[in-house]
Amino acid sequence: MMKSFPELRCAVFLIILPIVTGCAVGPDFKRPDAPKATGYAPAAASVPVLAGESQRFNPKADVPFDWWKLFGSPEINSLIERAFKANPDIASAQAALRQAQQNAVAQQGFFYPTVGVSYSPSRNKLAGNMGGNSPGIQGNGTVIQTGSNPAGPVYNSPAYYNFHVAQLTVGYVPDVFGLNRRMVESAQTQVDAQKMQLEATYITLASNVVAAAIQEASLRAQIAAMKKVVGFNRQMLELLQAQYRLGDVSGVDVAAQESLLASVEQTLAPLQAQLEQTRDLIRALAGNSPDEEVEEKFELASLHLPVELPLSLPSRIVEQRPDVRAAEEQLHFASAQAGVAIANRLPQFALTAAIGGMADNPSWMFRSGGGFFNLAASVSQTIFDGGTLHARSRAAEQALIGAGAQYRSTVIAALQNVADTLYTIQSDASQLKAAASGALAARTSVELVRKQYQLGAVNYQAQLAAEQNDQLAAINLTQAQASRLGVTVALYQALGGGWWNRPVTPADKRQQ
Repeated sequence: MMKSFPELRCAVFLIILPIVTGCAVGPDFKRPDAPKATGYAPAAASVPVLAGESQRFNPKADVPFDWWKLFGSPEINSLIERAFKANPDIASAQAALRQAQQNAVAQQGFFYPTVGVSYSPSRNKLAGNMGGNSPGIQGNGTVIQTGSNPAGPVYNSPAYYNFHVAQLTVGYVPDVFGLNRRMVESAQTQVDAQKMQLEATYITLASNVVAAAIQEASLRAQIAAMKKVVGFNRQMLELLQAQYRLGDVSGVDVAAQESLLASVEQTLAPLQAQLEQTRDLIRALAGNSPDEEVEEKFELASLHLPVELPLSLPSRIVEQRPDVRAAEEQLHFASAQAGVAIANRLPQFALTAAIGGMADNPSWMFRSGGGFFNLAASVSQTIFDGGTLHARSRAAEQALIGAGAQYRSTVIAALQNVADTLYTIQSDASQLKAAASGALAARTSVELVRKQYQLGAVNYQAQLAAEQNDQLAAINLTQAQASRLGVTVALYQALGGGWWNRPVTPADKRQQ
């Protein structure tokens, strides 16, 4: 006998009560503690606090999002802006983020009932022998008999009828032990991880663009200096050949100079190839194919070394580095999945309800006698599954342990990256200082030799040798300047790239 409506309300209340008072089983995620380190070197070692005369560290300075503008190159600024719009890696990361967001929305939908409607009309025909020897029924309900002998066998005529069923169904799975809450938590961690991946893509792209621009500028300067060196060696060879014809030098001297000229020309060719490869890289970073040129070209003189450099403490690095934040979200994901594994081993509840009508004519489906409804609740518990759920729970526990270890490894690698970059800045500062001193000495030497040549104190060969040494010293200085610029880019990247200071655009609001 069907329960009365008060009894139904009571049954529903008893089922909903554990939903309201239930909790999510499994571990509640707690963010790992920040590193206790206060610097990037042992206490007994010197911590770099000054990066030479042209740069200084400021621990209180923040990393701007558009840190590349500190290099003072409008060409770099325009190229990065275009790369952010056209590079396919950005589009891929954005799509991955939107995918994760939609997966999270889809999982949240399980908090709500599922509602559906259905309508099933049918035209039916019963077999003629349905009901044994009972009289046949015409389509209008008239009973007929067949045969001339009323007392003889009676056969049924086919019966035709229509049937219509329409109903509204509602299904709901109460989240008694927090299974869906943990699933939503898991999905949200993937959203947050993809956000960090997108930020890392922006940072990496900007860093690669600036590094490529510095490389191009350095190669252009080196090629220009090396061409001058090649010219000096050709002039030297011409002089030696003239002196050889006059008998002033031997053929050994001419051959030695020919070998030196060939060696210098051989050095020039790889530099030119590297320049073309760097241009290919710049075109690719901008989202262009190799035959689509970019108008920006870079010269070393147009790049400025940032004077003040930020220096974040280790406790801030874990907040700023996208890779560390992504590793934290993977740890959070493993924690939520451990809760999912536990909840899967507990009883599962379900509620279903349906209301509708049925009749042989649509107009009678919801009239007296045509309506129907049902309300059902169920609970299920796995008794034996060969240890599957238990094993999955143990596997989730190990995954949580592994994610914790991976997070600590990522933090250590991030701090090591910063420390290595700081030491490289310090080393490059010393190298740049030495290269600048060498270039200054070579410049002074060539000026003195020129005066001596004008006075007749030295021959032209001595001046050519001094000019060549001056250009070689200029190449060393160029390489040291480019290295100093490049390691500065690496520092901004190692500190997190300033993504937290990125202005919110309308596109960002649409993705939220």
